[in-house]
Amino acid sequence: MAKKKLQHFAENKTFAHYFEMPFEQLSPNGHPMRGNWKTEFFKNDNPLIIEIGCGKGEYTVGQAKYFPHKNFIGVDVKGARIWRGAKTIEDEKIKNAAFVRSQAGLLQLWFAPGEVDEIWITFPDPQPGCRQNKRLTSMRYLNMFKVFLKENGIVHLKTDSRELFDYTMEVISDNKLTIIERIDDLYAVPGDDPLHNIQTFYEKMWLEMGKKISYVAFQL
Repeated sequence: MAKKKLQHFAENKTFAHYFEMPFEQLSPNGHPMRGNWKTEFFKNDNPLIIEIGCGKGEYTVGQAKYFPHKNFIGVDVKGARIWRGAKTIEDEKIKNAAFVRSQAGLLQLWFAPGEVDEIWITFPDPQPGCRQNKRLTSMRYLNMFKVFLKENGIVHLKTDSRELFDYTMEVISDNKLTIIERIDDLYAVPGDDPLHNIQTFYEKMWLEMGKKISYVAFQL
């Protein structure tokens, strides 16, 4: 393992807004913060939004800046990626954001039923050719997320993959989920809003390559 990664892993653990825990300690009751994020960590009753597969945390940090009266938690399994966002939170003293290192399939051990108001999935691995299970917008994962997402909570997907977007629209249709907003080509019409202005590292790269970015928000 590269020396810089080891340094980032070590520094992550010094941040008060960074959380990780081995599975054997999480199971069966979950993390101590489970059900207590608003009262114990953020110390307010503002909406809680999580980003699953947050990478370097650009979207989590960007939204936290745009919406100071909401709480944001970025989730990723890669601690070295999370470090960049966690470091930004530390340096800029952002109080309404945090990061959790976890697999997506274990998030019911981090968040209690109904604790999360919204979920963002930004530029996930599209799992080419995969029709089930591995995609974060498959019903396998959506049913997991439904456990801790509040009733009528919203799931957002932002992706450069037409295959993943079409697959997600099929999942929504087949399971009679409610679409809040659908934009097949986000940047076809310029906008001065968070959906346009907050961009991840990969989103900027895809745009430079001329790829279309698609977006859908829906309820489970």
